[in-house]
Amino acid sequence: MKFINVIRKFINPINLDLKIYPNLDLRRRKKLLEHHKISKIFDVGANKGQYASQIFDLSFKGQIISFEPVKSTFVSLKNKTKSNKNWNAFNFGLGNKNEKVEINLSQNTHSSSLLDILPTHVKSAPDSKTIGVETVTIKTLDFIFNELVNENDIVLLKIDVQGFEKKVLDGAKESLSKIKGIQLEMSIEELYKGEMLFLEMITFLKSVGFNLQSLENGFYNEASGKLLQVDGLFFKD
Repeated sequence: MKFINVIRKFINPINLDLKIYPNLDLRRRKKLLEHHKISKIFDVGANKGQYASQIFDLSFKGQIISFEPVKSTFVSLKNKTKSNKNWNAFNFGLGNKNEKVEINLSQNTHSSSLLDILPTHVKSAPDSKTIGVETVTIKTLDFIFNELVNENDIVLLKIDVQGFEKKVLDGAKESLSKIKGIQLEMSIEELYKGEMLFLEMITFLKSVGFNLQSLENGFYNEASGKLLQVDGLFFKD
C-alpha cells in the first residue's frame, strides 16, 4: 500500500482513485479456475459480456459459452464474441423448462429478470426499475448440455440471472454430475420476488456436492453501505 500511495502522490495530482487490477476477488477467482483446471465456462445471464471479458482478461485459455435472452442485449454480446474464437453466444436463457416467457426489462439492462423486482432493489439502484417486457426463449441446461460439452471438458457453470438462479439449477439435475464448479449471484435479502436467498442456496448446493470456496462482494446500497448480494464460487472436492 505504501508503494501505491507514492504513485498516487507523484502521478495523480488531480486525485483520481488508483486501484490494483486484478483486485483480490479476481486474483482468488483466477487461482480457483486454475487449481480446478476449468477448461469451459457456461456464462448464464451474460448481459453484454462483462463477465466473459473479465475472465479472458485474467488469461483464461479455455472456452466460454454465453447465454443472453434479451434481443438487443444479445446483439451487443454477439459483437464482442466475433474477435475471440474461444467465445460463443446464444440468444436464449436457461431455466427449469423449455418455454417462451416474458422477462421484465430494466432500465440498466443488467437487472432484467424473469422474476418481479422488489422495492428494496429499486430503492438501492433506481436505474434497475422495470421499463417494459419482452418475450424470450428459455431452455434447460440438461436439454443443451451434451451438445456443447466434450468428454474432456472441465466445466464451470456461472449463473447471474437476477433471482432466477435456483430455476436454472432445477433444469440442470442431470448436468450437475458433469460440472466441476458453480459461480452464482446470491441475495442476502429478497430483491426479486420468490428468489432463493444466500444461506438456503449454500445449503442446497452442498446437498448436491458443491462446497463454498470463495465469496466476492456484489451489489450494495451506496447510501448506507449495506451489502445486498454476493457471488459465491462452489466446487466439488
